[in-house]
Amino acid sequence: MHLSKKGKGFWWNVKKQFLLEKLYNPVGITLLILLAAFIAVGIAKFGVVFGMLFLIMVVGLPTVYGVVVYPQFGIIILLVMAYMLFMLMRLGVSGPIGVIMDVLQFLMMLGLVIKQRKDRNWAELKGPVSTMILIWLAYNVLQIANPFTEARAAWIYTIRSVAVVMLSYFVFLYNIRSVAFIRLIIKIWLAMSFFAAFYAAKQEYIGFSAVEEAYLHSDPNIASLLFIAGHWRKFSIFSDPVTFAYNMSMSAIFCIAMIAGKRALWKKIVLAFLAMSFLVAMLYSGTRGANVLVPAALFLFAILNYNRKVLIFTGVAAVFLVILINVPTGDPNLKRFQTAFRPNDDDSYNLRKANQKRIQPYILSHPVGGGLGATGTWGQRFAPNSYLANFPPDSGYIRISVELGWIGLFIFCMLMFTVLKTGINNFYLIKDPELKTYCLGFTLIIFAYNIANFPQEALVQYPSNIYFSMDMALISVLLRLDREKQQIAVTGKSQLT
Repeated sequence: MHLSKKGKGFWWNVKKQFLLEKLYNPVGITLLILLAAFIAVGIAKFGVVFGMLFLIMVVGLPTVYGVVVYPQFGIIILLVMAYMLFMLMRLGVSGPIGVIMDVLQFLMMLGLVIKQRKDRNWAELKGPVSTMILIWLAYNVLQIANPFTEARAAWIYTIRSVAVVMLSYFVFLYNIRSVAFIRLIIKIWLAMSFFAAFYAAKQEYIGFSAVEEAYLHSDPNIASLLFIAGHWRKFSIFSDPVTFAYNMSMSAIFCIAMIAGKRALWKKIVLAFLAMSFLVAMLYSGTRGANVLVPAALFLFAILNYNRKVLIFTGVAAVFLVILINVPTGDPNLKRFQTAFRPNDDDSYNLRKANQKRIQPYILSHPVGGGLGATGTWGQRFAPNSYLANFPPDSGYIRISVELGWIGLFIFCMLMFTVLKTGINNFYLIKDPELKTYCLGFTLIIFAYNIANFPQEALVQYPSNIYFSMDMALISVLLRLDREKQQIAVTGKSQLT
């Protein structure tokens, strides 16, 4: 490359030393020696704290910059961290790991605001789903003034998991801008799910780690929930068996939807293997509520894809399911799977029905509920003597009804209806076969999560809350990308930027 003498000044030498020669020169070696000496002296004088601060400067600050300036980079970190959060805690990583997720989401929202100040492109953030999410968020924020709450301080701890996580919907909606990036997200998600399934198999056949064993025996209440009929329920890398089972179900549902699309045979074989791995791993969790999700999703799948092949596949799957439900077995995982389809014979299900019947008068007489965090752990901490503190909601919908009232339940149901309606409409509007299949898969997942939210709280724990927000965004992103693709095909020029 020809360079003028004018270009060989001070900044040229800096670029030469650091970028072209990459410090592989006398100046670079001298700087590295001085840096090593500085670190050694700092740690010797101030201890590990100095080393941690140095790492924060070297690794943390560039990461923060990358998350804010390069949102796709931030999305990948967020999705991986959502899966690995509890695994890192069990490995002994010290510090408030959960706060990292809050910081990541804040930084990504900050990046979105900064970008919007420059682009002023609010059109892509509008739509019926966005409107309902903003209404839902506003209602949750207003709960700080709920006149019926006896645990007002619990609002601070609950708002982030119930409502604020949904703000990531707008981050996904605006920053996922290419099919290639969607493919990358799907690959990372399925790879993380397979790792979780593999780890659950390790827990099932080899056993728990020392840290996991210590956790299981740290509290008698844990054993009462996870040790059923002489068999430990598995939770893999997640916080609990329920979250693990639901994530396995959603991954399996998506793989089944992908198999129905047009793709190479070897890809269908891989997807079938993954789906089977996820379903088998789901059984290790002993979560009966997860067992009905795949058949329910297949029912909607058959309705949306009404054709001969799908009907044959659905019929075969239904016969196989009937056999699986009724076949005699001594396997504890399969036995627990079968009980999911006979709920009236289950004592825990009948107890939940009784609790829900008992709380109905309270819900009807409190239209705005008892306040966020009034039930469960936070209610027991901040208002232990209140009526709701010791009520076990055992259901996402019941918790919403109790804490946010029937008004809050109506808003949430309208939000879910709007999301599902948008997903189904977009499935029929999208022309591109690949994008159409993706839209189908994500719509089925949203449908399954809504069913899962009845027997358990399906949408408040990592990684389900993050991935659910992403799924809601993707059904709109896919239509946007399809329209851009059709525009290019017609005019040879993109209408969207």
